[in-house]
Amino acid sequence: MNPFEMPSNSASADWLIFVAILLAVGIGIACFVIWLFLFRKSGKKRRKHQRRQHRKLNPTLAQTGGLPPMRAPDQPPRGA
Repeated sequence: MNPFEMPSNSASADWLIFVAILLAVGIGIACFVIWLFLFRKSGKKRRKHQRRQHRKLNPTLAQTGGLPPMRAPDQPPRGA
């Protein structure tokens, strides 16, 4: 009997298909579980970035007194 030949009995053919699908799903689940344990255990724990309390933020315009006064149109900018 050829191993690639489907049996003539339809009940045994259905059973063979069921076993093949079950085997494929089982192998897939086993590979996923192995992958999950390998990469989950070896990964570094990520810490949440916390702002240091002794460092101050840049002040807002409201905290510094607002915008500087307007300059005259004929006056060049300061950095030029």
